[in-house]
Amino acid sequence: MDEKLRILLCEDDENLGMLLREYLQAKGYSAELYPDGEAGYKAFLKNKYDLCVFDVMMPKKDGFTLAQEVRAANAEIPIIFLTAKTLKEDILEGFKIGADDYITKPFNPLELVARVKSQLRRYTQLGNMNNQMGNHVFKCGGLQINDENKEVTVDGELIKLTPIEYNILLLLVKNAGKVFSIDQIYEAIWNEEAIGADNTVAVHIRHIREKIEINPREPRYLKVVWGVGYKIEKQ
Repeated sequence: MDEKLRILLCEDDENLGMLLREYLQAKGYSAELYPDGEAGYKAFLKNKYDLCVFDVMMPKKDGFTLAQEVRAANAEIPIIFLTAKTLKEDILEGFKIGADDYITKPFNPLELVARVKSQLRRYTQLGNMNNQMGNHVFKCGGLQINDENKEVTVDGELIKLTPIEYNILLLLVKNAGKVFSIDQIYEAIWNEEAIGADNTVAVHIRHIREKIEINPREPRYLKVVWGVGYKIEKQ
C-alpha cells in the first residue's frame, strides 16, 4: 500500500500486543500500541486513525468505555474488539456499543490481520463510493438518509447509527421493497463470505429497529420476511 493505513491498537498484554503490532506492520500497516484505554484515548484525540483494535479488559479504561468515547466523537472508523469473554451477552453488548467485529481469545494473529483487511476494505470502498455518488438523498415515508453527510432522520428527528447499522440501512433503503437474505446482507456489508452470520446480522437489525421504529415489535419500515430475510417496506 502506498500510504500506510494507521491502526490504533490497545492491548494490556504486552507480549500479545507486540506480536499483533509486528504482524500488522509486516502487512504494511502503521500500528501504534498502547497498554491501556486511557493512553489509547489520548492518542486517538491527537492523531487520525483508520481503524481501532481494542482489548475489552484493560486497566484505567476498558475497551467498551473507550469505544463509546470514540463513537461519541463521531468517529466512523471500524472498531474491532479482542476479548476472552465468550458470553453471548458480552458479544451483543460490544455490537450495541458500536463494534464492527469481535474476536475471542485465543486466536491466530493472522485472523486479526484478515479481519483488519476486511474492515478497512469495506470502510475505504464505502468512502470512495460515496465520493463518486455525490449528494444523494433516499426517502422512504418519514425515513430519510442523506448519504453525503451520513445523516439519518425519521420524521425529521436525527437518528444516530453505528457505521455498520448505517450501511445496512442504506443498502435496504436504496433497494426498498427488495428482500435481502442474511447472507446477502453480510456479504454486501462485510465484504467476505457469510459463515455463521445469522446472529451478527440479526443483532444489527434489532438495533436499527430500536432506533428507527416507534414500536420495534410492530415495525413500519424494517420488516422481516420469514424464512427469507429482511426488507425496507415501500411507503
